[in-house]
Amino acid sequence: MDSITIIALVSIVVGGLTMAIGSIAPALGEAIALSKALTAIAQQPDEANTIIRTLFVGLAMIESLAIFCLVIAIVILFTNPFWEYLISHAVK
Repeated sequence: MDSITIIALVSIVVGGLTMAIGSIAPALGEAIALSKALTAIAQQPDEANTIIRTLFVGLAMIESLAIFCLVIAIVILFTNPFWEYLISHAVK
């Protein structure tokens, strides 16, 4: 295997691992937050609007972690700085 193939393989694996690991924590966090919000609404139905509003803000913040992991995976796959280095040295 040449060096360009190795860099491509490592980039694909690391991008996949970034999305796999980076999406587990937000999924668990959102599930726990929703569970706690439903419990709070069941205990205090009069405060449902406040709880839901706070829940949506919290879910947006939790989901931003998965979006950041997606951005990092895209950067690793498509704008990897090693590509230009390898291509410039492979031409010489």
